[in-house]
Amino acid sequence: MPRGLALHTWTLDSTPLAGVLRAARRTGWNAIELRRIDFARAAAMGQPLADVLSLVRNSDLAVACVGVELGWMFSQGTERRRLLQAFAESCRWAADLDCPTLMSPVDPGRGDLASAVASVREVADIAARHGARLALEFNSQAEQFNTLDRVREVLTLADHPHCGLLVDSYHLQRSGGHPCALQDLTSEEIAYVQYSDVPREGLTPGEITDRLPPGKGIVPLAEFFRGLEEKGYRGYLSYEAPNPSSWGRDPEQVAREALQATRRLLPPGWS
Repeated sequence: MPRGLALHTWTLDSTPLAGVLRAARRTGWNAIELRRIDFARAAAMGQPLADVLSLVRNSDLAVACVGVELGWMFSQGTERRRLLQAFAESCRWAADLDCPTLMSPVDPGRGDLASAVASVREVADIAARHGARLALEFNSQAEQFNTLDRVREVLTLADHPHCGLLVDSYHLQRSGGHPCALQDLTSEEIAYVQYSDVPREGLTPGEITDRLPPGKGIVPLAEFFRGLEEKGYRGYLSYEAPNPSSWGRDPEQVAREALQATRRLLPPGWS
């Protein structure tokens, strides 16, 4: 049985962090997923890091995952050093919030496979020093690592216990995948899960802020959740559904509707 359902802050992007935490708590979510931009926005408003961490800790929500800054797979020189420092910073935030999972999207462009593998090992070593595990997410709109199999190849070659797959139902569907692909994975490979639905029509290449609540699109999410159960996945399910049409609505209503829609599709006995 999963530990619970998490609300990704991008889902309520126009709502300040305090409001997202309040909406998640009031509507019954178990946890929150945080991005680096949540911390950056608070800093831009003059809010000290300690206050942000305290705000999250006092929300009565677990922290399912903390995001890192992308770009570390193929970066070099000064930019690489900066990104690795940012990665370690996210690790420290996660540790302070008792969160053992970090996530990163793949680089959007192309690069040498061996370099990507070496980079995965390097950042996984950083995560390990902080007692965390990195979940690496393929992006259906990326140039190179745009399918589950391509990211799985990188992780297999890296062979590091502190890095695994982030399986996202949205990107799985848009890359031409299907929940049956979960049958080929081992439970140890799946480090984290995000989910949302894909529109039935009107998809635009490169556009990823068109995500929908469960049951509103074409993703067979009941089968997706069932496949995770059969694999013995025991982590959080994070609802990541950025969409401008949601950002303009009442955040509690958005959060409540998504949670209710999720629960209707979960296997019996799940949170």
